[in-house]
Amino acid sequence: MLKERILKTENDTTQFAKELAPILKKGDVLALYGELGAGKTFFTQKLCKFLGVKENVSSPSYVLMNEYMGTCTIRHLDLYRLDAAEEVLELGLYDLYEDAITVIEWPEIADGMLPENTIHIYFEFIDQIRKVTIKSVLFPNSPPDPLS
Repeated sequence: MLKERILKTENDTTQFAKELAPILKKGDVLALYGELGAGKTFFTQKLCKFLGVKENVSSPSYVLMNEYMGTCTIRHLDLYRLDAAEEVLELGLYDLYEDAITVIEWPEIADGMLPENTIHIYFEFIDQIRKVTIKSVLFPNSPPDPLS
């Protein structure tokens, strides 16, 4: 399923995170794509807030992964600095999915390793407006889609 959203303001991004948070459960993986400054980390900060995380959520660019506790464990990865798929495997990526919600920024290097039900979210700018495209098989089994 493919959905598009226009996010004109930070409040729109916050609302998007608020609508997505209650749909997520342990084992879900979100792959966030987009250029530097496209809003991936801001979205993740807001998503974590709505998943009950009380601590500061920051980009894991240098540590590769941050783990937070909210309504469940949330793992936030940034694969930007990785050069090879082997490095992704060394992180133990396959072991991270089952017991947490996993959010991955810059997931391109791991695309072939992501679960089939991964929620792919593409952030892009079009004429100073942020457009988000969501690709997921998750939504057909959900109650009425809050992302419509």
